[in-house]
Amino acid sequence: MVMRLETVTFDATDPLALAEFWSDALGWKVVVEDAEEVSLHPPVGADDGPLAAYPQLSFVQDDSPADGRTRVHLDLGTESVEHQEEWASRLRMLGATDCDVGQPDDAPFTVLADPEGNPFCVLDPRPEYAEPGTIASIVIAAHDAHALRDLYREATGWNLVKDDADWVMFQRPDGKGPFLDILTRPTMSSETAKNRVHLDVAPSADEDQAAVVARMEALGARRADIGQQGDESWVVLADQEDNEFCILRPRD
Repeated sequence: MVMRLETVTFDATDPLALAEFWSDALGWKVVVEDAEEVSLHPPVGADDGPLAAYPQLSFVQDDSPADGRTRVHLDLGTESVEHQEEWASRLRMLGATDCDVGQPDDAPFTVLADPEGNPFCVLDPRPEYAEPGTIASIVIAAHDAHALRDLYREATGWNLVKDDADWVMFQRPDGKGPFLDILTRPTMSSETAKNRVHLDVAPSADEDQAAVVARMEALGARRADIGQQGDESWVVLADQEDNEFCILRPRD
């Protein structure tokens, strides 16, 4: 089974406005899919390879995203402390606001929220994030990171590069792009409202979607009801901690 982490999807009351904020922040291209969905595509060079355009960011219409959880967020990488300060300042000018998620006063990273209240971090310079570029990592907070390891290794098709009890890290097979981090946060709330940000993953063109769903269920996922009509082309699942993710139709 060959899987691809296709998109990081944000619920938004104004998808285009939120996409434009992140486009300005990252320098990614805005692609309007329809009235209710806007995507951001990372820049791709001629020699970057087919994986370079993924994962994308997607913003979908939802009139009540503020009611959801924020267990998934982006970490932005920096080259120096000066770069970190300059980038945080620029993001505030674009509409980001300072955000308190319980971080200590002396935290080396800067926590901001985008215009719809989704937290993200502007990291201090870190050697492990020397290569990813603007998005250093996609982060999932969990009560037990290690318990989610096998499911997300299969769901994304990414390589396991760190396997600690409280910190599991994956990287794309080609070694480029952002990492996917799952971090243990034992004091995190156990509320079960829908996440405001979730992952979409897709099998390769020669895979069967139903077989992939069955494989995810065998690894601990379950079917999730988030109000879908039942005729969607994707299947909504939730991991062992009720974080939703979608299995898309097979892709080339």
